[in-house]
Amino acid sequence: MLRMSVRKSIPALLGAVFSVFSLGTAVAQDGPIRIGEINSYTGPLAAFTVPYRNGWELAVEQVNAGGGVLGRPLEVISRDDGGKPADAIKFAEELVRRENVDLLAGTFLSNIGLAVADFANRNKTLFVASEPLSDAIVWSKGNPYTFRLRPSTYMQAAMLAEEAAKLPAKRWATVAPNYEYGQSAVKAFQDVLSGLRPDVEFVEAQWPALFKLDAGATVQALERSKPDAIFNVTFSIDLAKFVREGQLRGLFKDREVASLLTGEPEYLDPLKAEAPEGWIVTGYPWQTIDTPAHDAFRDAYQKRFDDYPRAGSIVGYNTIITIAAMLEKAGSTDTGSMVAAMKDLSLGTPFGDITFRALDHQSTMGAYVGRTAKRDGRGVMVDFRYADGADYLPDDETVKKLRPDG
Repeated sequence: MLRMSVRKSIPALLGAVFSVFSLGTAVAQDGPIRIGEINSYTGPLAAFTVPYRNGWELAVEQVNAGGGVLGRPLEVISRDDGGKPADAIKFAEELVRRENVDLLAGTFLSNIGLAVADFANRNKTLFVASEPLSDAIVWSKGNPYTFRLRPSTYMQAAMLAEEAAKLPAKRWATVAPNYEYGQSAVKAFQDVLSGLRPDVEFVEAQWPALFKLDAGATVQALERSKPDAIFNVTFSIDLAKFVREGQLRGLFKDREVASLLTGEPEYLDPLKAEAPEGWIVTGYPWQTIDTPAHDAFRDAYQKRFDDYPRAGSIVGYNTIITIAAMLEKAGSTDTGSMVAAMKDLSLGTPFGDITFRALDHQSTMGAYVGRTAKRDGRGVMVDFRYADGADYLPDDETVKKLRPDG
């Protein structure tokens, strides 16, 4: 099942964003608008971040081909943090102090996103956090200068918990990387599922170090607990190890698995014929989404890169069109004006309309929820629906209690 409301196709959106030039309402300034972009382009995360870079490059090209924003082209100055928070902060300092960027964007890992968010707050610099999923970035450690694009850990875990509540399973085990993202994902899933199904119990929790999963020991521990179902948060190389060892030892036989992000082609494609079948996942079924906005994006992406888009491609693309829409609304690159423009900013994207909530600076970008299957020897998502992010956020009073400025 597919559920999506699309207000404008992407070409129409860009035309609306940049029509300001023909009306003469923007005053041209000298030089490009400079965006300082930081991400983890090397190491295990490259499978996600390279398509992400392709996405933002495509958006920059489209924006500039349409005349830029405020009469000026966009220029992205990118740095590779190598997955190291200290390097990310060093580059943020360099981008702001020496490169004179107008704002910061990017990051992938939650700990790096939180570090750059803290830098942005201390230095009064707008930061559009593209990919980090940490709930803290908009809640417990939220700040006036940081806005997050992707649906958060809580939002995606809540999407899966909603589906898990429909299952007869009562005994659940969890496996997640032992850092902020994994811990938050498990807590959110447990809280939401327990609220929907007070009869469930969590009988085992495995916390492998990120990218250091001991698959044999982890699978054995989960099997010993005899769960009815498993909630998985591992990704990248850890996911591959977990899937292969779990299939070898029969861990998934006659057990339901709810798995965060596993439907994203970045993580599903490398498994090839070993891709699990029947898992409930969040992801991106790029092959079979059928809307004008997504068709336009997919066609442009494939023409530009001779490749199909990944979830990261959507995130990179949406990052730049968000910044372009914000700049049009702000009318300048003054930080105060840009921050004000980000609040309740609405725009059309390949996934449909999204809004950056003034309450907590979280966008309402959603995700697809469905099951995994195999087609032609590779994993795909089937029986999917689009889960609007606005439907998976806590109520306003709860959010106000979570934010330090609430």
